[in-house]
Amino acid sequence: MGGTEAAAPGDRGDRGDRGDRGDRGDRGDQGERVREFLAALRVGDVVGGTVAEVSRTVSVTLDGFPARPLGVIDSTGPFWRSGGPATAAGAVAGERITAEVADADPDRGWVRLWPAPTEHRELWAFLRSLGPGRTLRGAIASIESYGVFVALDEGPRHPALPGVGFIAYPELSWLPFDTAADVVAVGQRVSCAFLYFDTWNGEARLSLRATLPDPFAAFADSVTVGQELRGRVTKVVPFGVFVDVADGIEGLLRPAPEQRSAPQVGDEAVVVVAGIDRERRTVRLGAGGRPPT
Repeated sequence: MGGTEAAAPGDRGDRGDRGDRGDRGDRGDQGERVREFLAALRVGDVVGGTVAEVSRTVSVTLDGFPARPLGVIDSTGPFWRSGGPATAAGAVAGERITAEVADADPDRGWVRLWPAPTEHRELWAFLRSLGPGRTLRGAIASIESYGVFVALDEGPRHPALPGVGFIAYPELSWLPFDTAADVVAVGQRVSCAFLYFDTWNGEARLSLRATLPDPFAAFADSVTVGQELRGRVTKVVPFGVFVDVADGIEGLLRPAPEQRSAPQVGDEAVVVVAGIDRERRTVRLGAGGRPPT
């Protein structure tokens, strides 16, 4: 498997209930049989079973261990039904299912199951084949308030979402922007870098900005500490002002002790570079004509 997989958000808050149920029910010989059965399972194994109960989670009686349900599926998880955005909450007691083992705890007596990989084998196989940094091409399929979907040129279609590729807003551009429409448009062709496989949504998390030159790196390479620059004040804050010193690059200028009036937004400013932090992507400025501090 080449891709990096992200843990499902549904993991939070569920294990306590499952563990309690397992602890109460697993005593003596049955508890030992449970541990032996679950210890034989490996992450990625495909198992079959029958839905036993549907509540906040879906309980599954696994083939090979009919004594009690050991499998658990988060009922909010996506892709229970092929071809649609239904969730496991739509399962019916007595229904046969196949699912992939996500993780198991033999001591507490449960195994977390993931139906999506078996419901959408081709999609999962494609996403797992991707490695971080791989370039993927496609077209912008939809612009939403939480990010941008990309219909990829390769791989299967997504069963429920506008595209298999997804770009979160911070990964759209190195430069500030007001809306995603300032950066991309529906139908626009893009090349993006693959970040990781989002197993919860069944999508490829992408970065558009990773394929573009980093203006901060270029700025940091082109200036030196003590160099004088001219810019314009873009923001006034209690601890100083921010000055636009290059396209998309702002530095913080703290007020000088002898300063009588604070600059206003739109004022021109002569500053010197006092420091550059590449890791934090910040620029510290001093007033022009005096040594940086």
